[in-house]
This record gives sequence, C-alpha cells and structure tokens, in this order.
Amino acid sequence: MSVGSSAAMQSSVLVLNRLYVAIQVMSVKRAFCLLCKDLAEVIRIENGSYTSYNFQDWQEASRWKAAVQGQQDHEDWIRAVNFDIEVPRVIRLLNYDLFPRNVVKFNRRNIFLRDENRCQYCGHKYPTHQLSLDHVKPRSRGGLTNWENIVCACLRCNVRKGGRTPQEASMKLIRRPVKPKRSPVLCQQLASIKYQSWKTFLDEAYWTVELKD
Repeated sequence: MSVGSSAAMQSSVLVLNRLYVAIQVMSVKRAFCLLCKDLAEVIRIENGSYTSYNFQDWQEASRWKAAVQGQQDHEDWIRAVNFDIEVPRVIRLLNYDLFPRNVVKFNRRNIFLRDENRCQYCGHKYPTHQLSLDHVKPRSRGGLTNWENIVCACLRCNVRKGGRTPQEASMKLIRRPVKPKRSPVLCQQLASIKYQSWKTFLDEAYWTVELKD
C-alpha cells in the first residue's frame, strides 16, 4: 500500500441506516469490509439525486473517474495490487433500521476538541500531549467528573491551581465548561472540504453521531 493509501485509510466514512438517516462515522477499513460483504452500498449525490453503488460498481466508477477526470486533491484513494479505488464519503447499510442515540460521548478527545486544545486558564493553545484535564471544583471538594466540571489545562496552570478552586488560586476560566450540543469530532470533520457531502444527511437532530473503529 502506498503512502497516499495509508493517509486515505485514516479518513472517515459517514454511515446511513436503511432509511438514509445518519447513524455514525466509521473507519475506511470497516466501511470497505461492509461493502465487500454486500452489507452496504456507496451513496453519492449526482445531479440532485442519490445514486447507489455496490462494491463492484464503485470499483468500476473509480476506474473510469481516475482515467477521465483524474484524482482530485480533496479525494482519498487507495491503491490495491491491480486497481485504484476512491474512498467513499457516505455508505448506506442495507439491513439496519435503528436510529442513533442522541448522546455526545464524554471522553478525553471530545473535551480537547470542545476546548479547541486551549488551556482554559491561560488561554494558550497546546498540542494534546502538553495538555491535561482539570477538575474546576476539585474532587477532594466533591467535584464531579462531567462536562460541566472538566476543562483542558496546560501542565503549568494545572500545577499552579493544584487542589484549589480557580477563585482560591486567583485564576479565571476563559469560558464556562458546558456539554456540547453537537459531536466535537463531527464538527471538526465538517470543517474540511473532504466531508462537505455529509451535510446533506446531517441536520440538527443527528449531529451527535460518533466515530466508531
């Protein structure tokens, strides 16, 4: 597999249920497994309507596109032994009718994304490995581990604050922590031109679908 293929495998695929409702975001590897097993089909909007492709049809369409139009910068392609195939942006499960749970997962990645990798005390941005999670109200004082009490903090500010409240440490939060209304991961991806086609299938009610490997 080429370097380009390796990068393509790190991209994501939006998954629809049988009723064309977005239910999750999936890894490329898992999406292709479902396509190869005929458990899903590729969905693409062409001339204002949905066009579906099974795996063989998508392979043919990719071959034609590569020969006639070429591979665009915002597209992801995987080079197999005998052919190149475009990574689909949207697939539809053929035998799944359930709807997504309207829940934004509380985890480390989503907190960093919510706070934009910015220390909520000094306001500076840092790479993830230079950030920690801080309980605004310390656990020793009964502080909970939830959206409203956990913030990103750089290591220096976290040490400075210690086991005190911000007021006791003479520190001020730049923004009050709240639970996001939308999945931070999904919001980040929708900012990329690669995933603009997802917006057709996502309305306010389904912006909490999460990435599953």
